Amino acid sequence: MELGRVGAVVLAAGASERFGGVKALASLDGRPMLQHVLDMARAGGLRDVVVVLGNAAEQIERTIVWHGERIVRNPRPEAGLSGSLRLGFGALGANVMAAFVLLGDQPLVRPAVLDALLAAFPEEGRTVLVPRYAQGGGPNPVLIGRAAWPLVFEAVGDRGLGPLLRRHAELVLEVPVAGANPDIDTPADLAALEWAKRARVDRVPEVPDDPDADAP
Repeated sequence: MELGRVGAVVLAAGASERFGGVKALASLDGRPMLQHVLDMARAGGLRDVVVVLGNAAEQIERTIVWHGERIVRNPRPEAGLSGSLRLGFGALGANVMAAFVLLGDQPLVRPAVLDALLAAFPEEGRTVLVPRYAQGGGPNPVLIGRAAWPLVFEAVGDRGLGPLLRRHAELVLEVPVAGANPDIDTPADLAALEWAKRARVDRVPEVPDDPDADAP
């Protein structure tokens, strides 16, 4: 599918109660988590991007470096994730034939994951594609073809699309991808992720001894 006909809805309206602050603005590698997600969407070639904000909208709008995304404010974010989904999909352009659902607190998603889902779309009869990470993690982002958008408007409460997709498993295709997509629900989760990233960067491969180094 042409990238010009693929959009994205970025959900960043959550109250972040377990995190104890504006999770979307928590710093990872010197950038807010939401910034990682938006930069990744742009690097992946997505241009019709709708970002749904909630109670911290003004603070987020002042902090993020925007790339032309359209911002929609959810007046009742406490009503749950489903309201943000409906607002986001309702704001997408009429030419959009498929859209990713991206979460503003999952900064490790890579453009390669978007590419893998797009490469597998459309599968006959399967209009909802989700990644299955080799190392585990949340099955996001979700790619939803327009034929399945009515499911978005059936969602209720704070569970989002999960219950609906389980009831309509015949519409869902899992796409294997490399890596992991860990949940970041608390400051401890973020600290663990930062520690793991530093450990990978700081680790220096051992060089085996040269057997001839001490030879005459």
